[in-house]
Amino acid sequence: MLVLEAKIYGKPAQYQAVDEAIRTAQFIRNKALRYWMDNKGVGKYDLSAYCKVLAQKFPFAQKLNSMARQSSADRAWAAISRFYDNCKKKVAEKKGYPKFKKHSRSVEYKTSGWKLSENRKQITFTDGNNIGTVKLKGTRDLNWYDLKQIKRVRIVKRADGYYCQFLVDADNREKVEPSYSEIGLDVGLNHFYTDDKGNQIDNPRFYRKVEKSLNRLNRSKSRKYKKGAKPQSKNYHKARKRYALKHLKISRQRKDHAVKLARCVVTSNDVVAYEDLRISNMVKNHNLAKSITDAGWYQFRVWLEYFGYKFGKITIAVPPQYTSINCSSCGAKVKKALSTRTHKCKCGCILDRDENAAKNILSLGLNTAGRAVRSRFE
Repeated sequence: MLVLEAKIYGKPAQYQAVDEAIRTAQFIRNKALRYWMDNKGVGKYDLSAYCKVLAQKFPFAQKLNSMARQSSADRAWAAISRFYDNCKKKVAEKKGYPKFKKHSRSVEYKTSGWKLSENRKQITFTDGNNIGTVKLKGTRDLNWYDLKQIKRVRIVKRADGYYCQFLVDADNREKVEPSYSEIGLDVGLNHFYTDDKGNQIDNPRFYRKVEKSLNRLNRSKSRKYKKGAKPQSKNYHKARKRYALKHLKISRQRKDHAVKLARCVVTSNDVVAYEDLRISNMVKNHNLAKSITDAGWYQFRVWLEYFGYKFGKITIAVPPQYTSINCSSCGAKVKKALSTRTHKCKCGCILDRDENAAKNILSLGLNTAGRAVRSRFE
């Protein structure tokens, strides 16, 4: 499934209609969740049927396309099923009990409620919210795909405008020549990653570089906020938008770095082994939480797995336990503090701490390469 994105250009009245559609989708999602909480044994199809009841009861809900209402109910069921799965797996931490949404930023249509123009550069939303026809501007040409391949259309609101996402049922896998090489990756805070050959990639630290300017914009926003004022002043909303745009730029920089680096790693190697880190547990250390979040390790891992699926390469997540302690040469345990950056073993092996860990990760990955590894993108 491909996600193709284009920016929406319309009139202020159309943007207000989009906002109204997003609020309606959030309302239906929360109502479906409340219906599940109040009634025992409610399933996915019960929530879909409940959308019709909501449309009859609330006139503003009737304006939203029927499949868009069902899509909102599907979002509620996704949160519920995730909670059920965590309970069955007996996850040690919080199970993720579904919560009500307060600030939704998207509305999703299925196969109805929208119509693309012949040149695929305009889209018309035909439900009762009166969004109408808006222009699309993006780098991906939708003419390559048949209309039947477009399974869902999603409108997303961001700090710099509105975007339209098309979920296309297409296989984008490519055949590439084998490189006959493998790599083990150990991610860290001093360097983004160190491989088993000793090569290191610097940590970009996008958030840390602009943290002072972000704090300055946040203070400016806070000074313009008037407690109890409804609505807030125009200057407050301008300051809030400047602050949001700065955060959006950082997130895009982090994603761009992860995508380019992951593609380079996967196309250069046939086997990629990396640590199966639990980022949610690691950020509980408040001394390192900001730096870990800024590094974007999980996003890098997701793109590694995606490009591995796309190019037919093997990506293996190995348990991180003892990869920094065990000697990559003789296997002996060499305990060391976090501040100790050099691995020294009695066998004479002297390596950088991260390079030693990368060698252990690659060894573990090759030992499990014969087992079936199922990609999340299949």
